[in-house]
Amino acid sequence: MKIKRQMKMWIALYLIVLTISVSWAQKQSPEESEDSKTSSTNSQLTESQLTEEQAAAKDILKRMAEFLAKTPKFSVNLKASFEVIQESGQKIEFGENRKVILSRPNGLRVEVEHSDGEKHLVQYDGKEITVFNPSQNVYAQAYKPGGVDEAVKFFLRDLGMRLPLAMLLTSQFPEEIERRTQALDYVEDTVIDGKPAHHLAGRTETVDYQVWIAEGAKPLPIQIVLTYKNVEGMPDYRAQFSDWNLNPQVKDTQFAFTPSKEARKIAFVAQLPKTALEGPASPAQTGGQK
Repeated sequence: MKIKRQMKMWIALYLIVLTISVSWAQKQSPEESEDSKTSSTNSQLTESQLTEEQAAAKDILKRMAEFLAKTPKFSVNLKASFEVIQESGQKIEFGENRKVILSRPNGLRVEVEHSDGEKHLVQYDGKEITVFNPSQNVYAQAYKPGGVDEAVKFFLRDLGMRLPLAMLLTSQFPEEIERRTQALDYVEDTVIDGKPAHHLAGRTETVDYQVWIAEGAKPLPIQIVLTYKNVEGMPDYRAQFSDWNLNPQVKDTQFAFTPSKEARKIAFVAQLPKTALEGPASPAQTGGQK
């Protein structure tokens, strides 16, 4: 049986699976209709509709989102897995490890290593977004000043790329998660890796999500599970967070890319002329797909 590792959406210089909810890029798109905006607004949970447990869940989720959004810098490791639906209908699970370093307002670094050993790197230094594939020694760059929030939005919307749990990296996370969430429940008090945690379950238009949030003064996410309920087979994405550091020692060189002489620069797929996309697959389109 030929195993499919990637869905059609995983394009050039593939980095990671889908964001935590329906793509932030859709929200930012100028083509979004007024009807969809109204529907999204009406779907938000209002205080009068909440039970006591739901109100507690909303408060915990909000505290987590605001805590991350207001943290000036952090680093964290993630061990993730994602399911890919095969033509036979069977689910095959793949894994990856990631390290994220964020230094507001202008520094972002995401290191990715897939279960097959393939590595990718995303860097942003306040001016340029760089995606590097060391196994092929190719990289793509795009100029986008304005800070991490603007860079993430541009990366998703204009470049058509994917970024790991992108909302968690932005200062707009609290507003986004509240706007997207249509239902939210408190599941239980639990313990993960010896840490007391709150287990919440929420629903958006396209994604059902579960999040385990640490109790106490630092309400950090410990684990997240996403179920893409509108995708055939309803595949899951799971991420476990570890080694949170809320005051990492960072240097500007961690966010700026300096290519070697042998490295080859290519274009993001979104930057290619339409005629190039209609022709034979280029390196920027294949990006090491299997």
